[in-house]
Amino acid sequence: MSQTSGILSRTSGNSAYFPVLGSISLAHALNDTMQSLLLASYPLFKSGFDLSFAQIGLITLAYQCTASLLQPLIGTYTDRHPQPFSLVVGMAFTFSGLLLLAHAHAFYVLLLAAALVGSGSSIFHPEASRVARLASGGQHGLAQSIFQVGGNAGSAIGPLLAAWFVLPRGQSSLAMFSLMALGGMLILSGVGVWYQHQHRRPSVHSQSKASSLPTSRLARTMSVLVMLMFSKFIYMASISSYLIFYLMHHYGISAQKAQYHLFYFLFAVAAGTVLGGPLGDRIGRKPVIWISILGIAPFTLALPYVSLAVSVGLMVLIGFLLASAFPAMVVYAQELMPGRTGMVSGLFFGLAFGLGGVGAAMLGSWADHDGIDAVYRFCSFLPLLGVLAVFLPDLKQAQSH
Repeated sequence: MSQTSGILSRTSGNSAYFPVLGSISLAHALNDTMQSLLLASYPLFKSGFDLSFAQIGLITLAYQCTASLLQPLIGTYTDRHPQPFSLVVGMAFTFSGLLLLAHAHAFYVLLLAAALVGSGSSIFHPEASRVARLASGGQHGLAQSIFQVGGNAGSAIGPLLAAWFVLPRGQSSLAMFSLMALGGMLILSGVGVWYQHQHRRPSVHSQSKASSLPTSRLARTMSVLVMLMFSKFIYMASISSYLIFYLMHHYGISAQKAQYHLFYFLFAVAAGTVLGGPLGDRIGRKPVIWISILGIAPFTLALPYVSLAVSVGLMVLIGFLLASAFPAMVVYAQELMPGRTGMVSGLFFGLAFGLGGVGAAMLGSWADHDGIDAVYRFCSFLPLLGVLAVFLPDLKQAQSH
């Protein structure tokens, strides 16, 4: 016990506490691996249940709406009443959803299972993001990147697991991946003990500061961030939900080969996440946001018209650059509204899921009507909205006035 107490008593006061950051990132990887199996198994559900693209979009909507609607509420509540062991509860929801997904016998059961998985995300992300900030030692961008890269790595692994295990073995094979949830619950129990100990320390109970921006400018800045989120995550929805079908239709490749292409994109997303946070710590959040969204526009505009081999390279570039925006955007918003870490994290992770869900449903209906190629041609223009980043204030200058 004395050794454990000694470990727990270490804080992140002057430097990032990497054991906790590593643990929360690993738990994020396990959580998002299980969630990405839902998306990667869409070809299996589409053929097994004879689903339309619109119904595929509704599954994504059920999954992402539970996450988007609940996350800001949970984050606001935990800002006032921190819940160290809610992380374990969130993982338990994901565990239940995955088991139900493996044994679903009808479309409505798939929707319920997807909603459970989304609920797990809504509970996990706000408090996990708070833990990352608490263990950051002031390197908030670095900590957010370490936390998020775990999730993105998990999302990238999902399609590979689907290609190797789920698609060949069928829907019931999803059940064996629920063991990941049990491992995650064990890891998060340890993180919860550390978090509970840190919360009891007087230094953690710092008073919330008000934003340095006037209310009207704060509202405008948040509106710009929401529009940038719209651009990023509607485009991401077109890739994560429909890339496999697009590649099968446009290039005539198999579902299994298309899974590898989705992996290349998601792996690049994970790599880009590592860059965004630390780069934002060094050069500022605004330049990273500007470059990572508007900077991909030439590549997205070219993507619908290139060969299969060239499309792989473009998707890697797009995924890498686009992913670097999110850690910078989350930390920028946390600095914009100090003392509201849980609410801000819940809002932004919730927006990410919600916009992706609504986008997937809308794009699915459009694909049924006009074809998947038309969807990809339209989505190629979305990164041009990155020009709105010019309206984001420089927070360092705002705080100095």
